[in-house]
Amino acid sequence: MKRACAVTGTARATYYRHARAEAGGPVAAGAVHGPRPPRRLPPSTLSDTERAAVLTLLTDPAYADLAIPQVWARELDAGRYWCSLSTMYRIARAAGQVRERRRLATHPPRVRPELVADGPDQVWSWDVTALKGPDKGCWYKCYVIMDIYSRYVTGWLVAPHEEGDLAKEFIDDAIRRNGARPHTIHADRGGPMISKPVSQLMVDLGVTRSHSRPRTSNDNPYSEALFKTVKYVPDFPARFGSIQDARAFCDAFFAAYNHEHRHSGIGFHTPASVHYGTAEHVQALRQTTLDQAYATHPDRFTRRPHPPKLPDQAWINEPQPLEAQPVST
Repeated sequence: MKRACAVTGTARATYYRHARAEAGGPVAAGAVHGPRPPRRLPPSTLSDTERAAVLTLLTDPAYADLAIPQVWARELDAGRYWCSLSTMYRIARAAGQVRERRRLATHPPRVRPELVADGPDQVWSWDVTALKGPDKGCWYKCYVIMDIYSRYVTGWLVAPHEEGDLAKEFIDDAIRRNGARPHTIHADRGGPMISKPVSQLMVDLGVTRSHSRPRTSNDNPYSEALFKTVKYVPDFPARFGSIQDARAFCDAFFAAYNHEHRHSGIGFHTPASVHYGTAEHVQALRQTTLDQAYATHPDRFTRRPHPPKLPDQAWINEPQPLEAQPVST
């Protein structure tokens, strides 16, 4: 048989597998037709009675509060061997006895924040990022709050630490400087964001609070994207020499970001233009320029050009459409 399999290029295991009859006897080579025979259990398998006895042992009042290895070891010390430790685990798992048996606190699922803004001063987002100081372990905290529709940074602050009272003054100053308070202010669940001074300020101002879900960075995308923009500019230093240097850098950056940077998310307008309502005028001037170019060289265009449009909405976690409710009859 070994020589025959070598000549034909067939593995002997393959031959014997196909030659095995449903009852276990030898047959001619070829595939076995019909359903496969039931798997024969190894001789070491415990019987149903033995498995029931092991499960009864594990649920005995003397062992009910002990871990399975403790039960196995104590029975072995008493001169009784029931089965292997892994088999004891398999029996308990099949009976649903390996789950956490302590009464643990359960928390309701966090609500997915869904915020929509179709104009400035409706939804603001704020967060805090760390800036490296001159020495290892020295960090400065940069507070930034922005309008998600216009991308306008309404306030920023560089401080040596994070604190609830400082965050309260920062938000209050941003609203006062802006001249209008938003309907909703969104943030993650950091210490200053959920602090009592900030919460009380929101109540006093009548502003709705919104928070990200725990460990879900996607729930605060605008602030995260802004921090990446800050730290990826070519002149962003590896370390700041002092807190004054960090403040000088942020002063220049956010001034350029608000009034010079053409943001792709708002039709390549500046955030200040969208925030203060001059974007429509700029849009009309752009259309005039494109119309003149089209009239001068129409052969260079396949159709009449238009400038990029302003977004209709900006949202955090786009709201899902409501499912159609069944009509009751």
